[in-house]
Amino acid sequence: MRKGIIAAGNWVSDTVKFIRTYPTPGNLVTIERIEQGFGGCAHNVLADLARLNAGIPLYAGGCIGSDALGNELMQAIADLGIDSSALCRVDAATSYTDVMADTTTGTRTFFHHRGANAAFGPEHVEGINAPAKIFHLGYLLLLDRMDEPDEEYGVVAARVLKSLKERGYQTSVDVVSEEGDRFRRIVLPCLPYMDYLILNEVEAGACCAMTLRDEQGKILLSEVERAARYLMENGVGKACVIHFPEGGFGLQGGTPVFVPSFHVPAEEIVSSVGAGDAFCATMLYALHEEIPMQKAISMANAAAWFNLHSATSTEGAPTLEEINQFLSNH
Repeated sequence: MRKGIIAAGNWVSDTVKFIRTYPTPGNLVTIERIEQGFGGCAHNVLADLARLNAGIPLYAGGCIGSDALGNELMQAIADLGIDSSALCRVDAATSYTDVMADTTTGTRTFFHHRGANAAFGPEHVEGINAPAKIFHLGYLLLLDRMDEPDEEYGVVAARVLKSLKERGYQTSVDVVSEEGDRFRRIVLPCLPYMDYLILNEVEAGACCAMTLRDEQGKILLSEVERAARYLMENGVGKACVIHFPEGGFGLQGGTPVFVPSFHVPAEEIVSSVGAGDAFCATMLYALHEEIPMQKAISMANAAAWFNLHSATSTEGAPTLEEINQFLSNH
């Protein structure tokens, strides 16, 4: 019986620079402090899963540089007890991101160098043979070779996901938030080869050409459900989960579930870097364990709550015991 989770895709060195407010173009703002850590979809999901202490095998896939940052990253993976045998070292800089964290609003802005992540392609996925249950790929729209056109499948990632399903994996996908019109061109061809799609409301709206908030910025749960149904009708096989600051929405077996988030006062939010990945990682654990959607979203919301109190992507990741204790008190 398959057991465990593979996360493959983006590996990034994040430098988080804290500012009081994001400046208008041409103006200056003081960086009040700097913190460095590792990020990217694959790293964040695996680090958060490792810190759950849930006892399931974890496997890393992707490309990192043959440089000092790559060495540090390999050591960090080893320290977390994650199998890194399918993580490839390539002749490129380990990808990095400068994150500007606005301490007034809790929002963040990313300046990213693709580096080694741009080399990650189908041959690296084919080289992964771990007996895991779920293969999580992310972020689409930030993996150059996976995002390339494919004559038969529309996009290379779709061909890769189909191959993974044929090899017995349950497939899961996350995408990156970006401005532009690539969502439908890259994500929609992949939908028939996804078992799970976990993304935020902005990304879901971009995939469906919909707006999930009203003119005042209020989330429209009816539109969230409509987007989730659209994504599943167009191919997502088992579950679609959409998260947003107000909570999480899941659609599985045709049954919609909404669970409000746990309130965090603005003055307590240290940074929102990695909050979406914290939600995603805990949701993947719940899907792996076949936990009912209502509880699964509650657990994922709790993980995001812990993350918002931390400066880096994964520093605040809770254990499974801490999540269960938090839920028992809330």
